[in-house]
Amino acid sequence: MTIRQLPDTLINQIAAGEVVERPASVVKELVENALDAGARRVDIDLEEGGVRLIRIRDDGKGIAADELPLAVSRHATSKIASLDDLEGVTTLGFRGEALPSIASVSRFSLSSRRIGEDRGAVLEIDGGRLGEVAPKPHPQGTTVEVRDLFFNVPARRKFLKAERTELGHIEEWLRQLALARPDVELRVSHNGKPTRRWKGEGDQIDLGLSDVRIGEALGEEFARNALRVDHSGAGLRLHGWIAQPSYNRASADQQYLYVNGRAVRDRSIAHAVKQAYSDVLFHGRQPAYVLFLELDPRRVDVNVHPAKHEVRFRDARLLHDFVYRTLNDALAQTRAGALPSAQTGEFGGGHPPDPAAAAPPSQAGMYQYRPTAPLALRVQETQAGYAALYGGNGSGSGGAPAGGYPAPASYSGGGSAYAAAPALPHSDDETLPPLGYAIAQLHGIYVLAETAEGLIVVDMHAAHERIGYEKLKFAHDHEGLRTQPLLVPATLAVSEREAEVAEREEATLIALGFEVTRAGPQSLALRAVPALLAHGDVEALLRDVLADLREHGESRRVGAARDELLATMACHGAVRANRRLTLPEMNALLREMEATERSGQCNHGRPTWARFTLSEIDRWFLRGR
Repeated sequence: MTIRQLPDTLINQIAAGEVVERPASVVKELVENALDAGARRVDIDLEEGGVRLIRIRDDGKGIAADELPLAVSRHATSKIASLDDLEGVTTLGFRGEALPSIASVSRFSLSSRRIGEDRGAVLEIDGGRLGEVAPKPHPQGTTVEVRDLFFNVPARRKFLKAERTELGHIEEWLRQLALARPDVELRVSHNGKPTRRWKGEGDQIDLGLSDVRIGEALGEEFARNALRVDHSGAGLRLHGWIAQPSYNRASADQQYLYVNGRAVRDRSIAHAVKQAYSDVLFHGRQPAYVLFLELDPRRVDVNVHPAKHEVRFRDARLLHDFVYRTLNDALAQTRAGALPSAQTGEFGGGHPPDPAAAAPPSQAGMYQYRPTAPLALRVQETQAGYAALYGGNGSGSGGAPAGGYPAPASYSGGGSAYAAAPALPHSDDETLPPLGYAIAQLHGIYVLAETAEGLIVVDMHAAHERIGYEKLKFAHDHEGLRTQPLLVPATLAVSEREAEVAEREEATLIALGFEVTRAGPQSLALRAVPALLAHGDVEALLRDVLADLREHGESRRVGAARDELLATMACHGAVRANRRLTLPEMNALLREMEATERSGQCNHGRPTWARFTLSEIDRWFLRGR
């Protein structure tokens, strides 16, 4: 078969197969071009889900009339000029492929006027056949019309879905964009009717998201349960919003990651987020988050995917650890009783802002827990209450159990679990403990507590289980990971690649409690194992660790296996159902919950407590109507 040069039209249609998958791909490429041109307002007009018409109008810098033919030529761009520019690219587009690819599979029109020019110009292309540039009145900026998408490629058109489905893909991408660029106004219409408007919120300062924009994009429920994160180190910055574990999803439909402002998917970062939530999320549920990662553009390669959905990091191992530790530290502070407004700063109006929250974040104190000020002591809760519940002095990990909160003033100690409940002290609401004071026990399972806002219900077994689990983890973390030598070294048959990983990561394996040496090209000698896990299947665990080290550059399987064992121990040691507690014991449990990290969920990810406000309870009984 004779080798021949393909015509430009066919080349562009082949490129369109990578760049233009569906109408949403066209909208993405054209809107990104508008943003690269400095647009602050973009209008998106659609017909039939974008198949019949996509019109993108912007108020950007515009294109000169004599450059319109060049703009639709392959690999013509104003965004890069050298390899150095490509390695440090900061624009959303840079290849110069989008316009010619789109024009080759549609009836295409490009109109524009640059700043300072008296009139605009238009260039029309029909299925790749270039027309002539003609003058046309046009406001400053650019308008691109794409009609009859894939009209000349019927094989591609038949793979398009229903109008509602294609429109849904466009709306989802616009939601991604709205989260990343709150400074840009987006107006969307479909079949001649306005469907959505994202109002611009002033200058784009630090990619800051407001509660208005995030509430519009992800709903008020996410906004009420969002935790703000902002952490910097090693030339990296991670900021944005993560949902509290109590707000979780059945699917990964509210997971948004941006690298230097670009929406991407990355397995390594997704793995780090999953690990950070692993200790607090119920099995099978997905976390929700909007995260912005900022780093030197030269440390990330964005030119690895036709649609730029994926990136490659120069130091993926460092990045994975940075994301994991940042989110893990933030989630550790999700203590029971904390109001969402106290966690998010802007959300949950009606509460005075914390002055410390307005201070610039620091690496050391970004997630420091700040309990409310204690009441003046009147009657201290009896130590017997703590001893009965915990079998010791009741001290929590890292400090006093109660954080300084007093007992209800009218309780005298001892007595029945159903003794008369004390009234709340007459003081400023902000001085009350977050979980209030116990008033009763329900069916030997739940603790009922009164707060200034209403009623708290605590699952006492789940709460005590988490408290015990965190204490066990604290103790093991501070005594170090002990190893247990094997009397007879075990020989493992592995692949040559696994053996190379074990040899290269010897120091990492020692830190995890394994002493491993290479015994041959495809064999390892296992001489010591983590003492706490010695009775488990350590050979299978080692293989999993090697797989993690090969794929992610690190492994937390040893820690996960240890935590699973400690969680089982904590579960068996927790107070059981139908155990009658006295009021001091109930209050001791509440104070421990307030002082314990991650106490909002048990070891299995189930919630440990629930709050019912007085207004909610009033609605149950139709009060005030």
